[in-house]
Amino acid sequence: MNYKTYIYIISVLLSTFAISGINFNNFFKKNKVVEAKILVILFCIALGFLVGTFVITFMECSKII
Repeated sequence: MNYKTYIYIISVLLSTFAISGINFNNFFKKNKVVEAKILVILFCIALGFLVGTFVITFMECSKII
């Protein structure tokens, strides 16, 4: 695996850690636990992808300068 894969994995794990500190109980209806967990997982993946893409782009741009 190349370094981009490692960056994406680390950023998804960091976003999972960061999002776990947010209380989402007020945002969801009662008895909708599965839907809430799926949405939190999707948030973690999306935030991890965005952070990973930023880090990779920043690293590639810093090599040019």
